[in-house]
Amino acid sequence: MEDFQGTTVAITGSGQGIGRAMALRLAERGANLIISDINEDNASAVADEIRSAGGTAASLRADVTQADDCETMVKTAVHAFGRLDAMVCNAGIVQVKPFLDITAADWDAMFAVNVKGAFLTMQAAARQMLTQEPMGESRPKGKIISMASIAGRYAAGPMAPIIPHYRASKASIISMTHSASFTFAPHITVNAICPGLVETDMWKTIDAQWSAVEGWETGTAWKTRTSAVPLGRPQNSSDVVGLAEYLLSPASDYMTGQSINIDGGLTMG
Repeated sequence: MEDFQGTTVAITGSGQGIGRAMALRLAERGANLIISDINEDNASAVADEIRSAGGTAASLRADVTQADDCETMVKTAVHAFGRLDAMVCNAGIVQVKPFLDITAADWDAMFAVNVKGAFLTMQAAARQMLTQEPMGESRPKGKIISMASIAGRYAAGPMAPIIPHYRASKASIISMTHSASFTFAPHITVNAICPGLVETDMWKTIDAQWSAVEGWETGTAWKTRTSAVPLGRPQNSSDVVGLAEYLLSPASDYMTGQSINIDGGLTMG
């Protein structure tokens, strides 16, 4: 893998979970990080963690449903480091609720963060990237990664009846990734990562809500779902981070418009 020394990467929702893991790994590799999260304390804590380890990071509170916050995030990167090389649209929410119990407010909240938030973040990043010099000779001007999910494809299985709005939001992100990659080629690459069952606080929420719906003991939903993973274990954030490193590296400069499953074999083909 290439060294990311001097590369500036902004990651939304990076105060915890997959976003935090990405930020820590990229900082270790020399990248400058912009840590943003709706929870300002979490964002600040991750930035402090990076700086304590000798890395470089700035943090801010950002609500991705607000265009001004997305623009401020990009401006923070440019002010601090001169440019924005990569944006990871990672911020997202989840809710487990039976199809007929989902309210209009539930649907709107899901799409506001997961879809509108990714859209506004992509817009803000692309506007800046298109004004920049390329990242290097024969390289793009910037890279965008969106965080989708195998749930946005065909792999929700027994979860389909209880996360239809989440599934629809992730399918929308895959579609938007295709549109953005075509729109910004050849200057910006845009690809999506589709994780499977990642052991994070988000899945703790899924487990608690799904178990409550079914009347199971807490932990049952997680154990039942992960038992189907061919590689024999749950996914962790580090499994996702390696793919992000590849997509941000020169090795993937000829890849755009792709949505890549990384799920331990839950989906194949």
